[in-house]
Amino acid sequence: MKALFIAWQDEKNRRWQPVGHLTRENGVYQFVYTRGAEEMPNFRPFGRMQDLHKAYRSEELFPIFKNRILARSRSEYQDYLKWLGLSQARYDELEELARTGGLRATDSLELFPCPEPTKRKNYEVYFFSRGLRHLHKENQLRSRELKRGEQLYLMQDLQNPHDDMALLMRTGDPVTLVGYAPRYYSAEFTSLIRANGPSKVKVAVERMNVDAPEQYRVLCKLTSPWPANFSPCANKQFEVLA
Repeated sequence: MKALFIAWQDEKNRRWQPVGHLTRENGVYQFVYTRGAEEMPNFRPFGRMQDLHKAYRSEELFPIFKNRILARSRSEYQDYLKWLGLSQARYDELEELARTGGLRATDSLELFPCPEPTKRKNYEVYFFSRGLRHLHKENQLRSRELKRGEQLYLMQDLQNPHDDMALLMRTGDPVTLVGYAPRYYSAEFTSLIRANGPSKVKVAVERMNVDAPEQYRVLCKLTSPWPANFSPCANKQFEVLA
């Protein structure tokens, strides 16, 4: 079974929270809302899926998510797969959404996977550096010079007005900021650092796409030992309602 959570941002208070869970099993897609949808006072259900306590099933990907898949007819499609580090031969639309987050300029939705232990009992996720446009020009220029395999370091942005768990990413010496970790992973990455120690949580540049749009420029990979008794996506906002 493949699964993704859906995060939604409240435009008024800028708060993000998981509001849905999308799965695919035996060729059937299922979408259910999570407790986060009930806790967000300004949240409105998606399209025709108005009942927060119902499970919705379909043999095709639901339109609200299908619209976030790049059409194969687009001229940049091959470059796009390369930016994501995906193979056309082993293409999977949920894997595409996991890498891109399904981001669109017209709304505040983002999709992300809940990590599972690898065969080597590691925590491992891929993600694109976020927020480059909010950094100074010199930081943006340095981000274009990153190399595959270059190690990055996480640092807390405690006074961030929109997310007190925000994690900036920086280079080594000399130190330069090169974006943020995705907000929905901030608390989890912080938990890994506390459980394993900073030296065992590794962030490295997986791909550098200089010719790509900003949101697909720096593909990163975080690897960490899986702590004992660690449960990702475990707080109550992730609980499914159906």
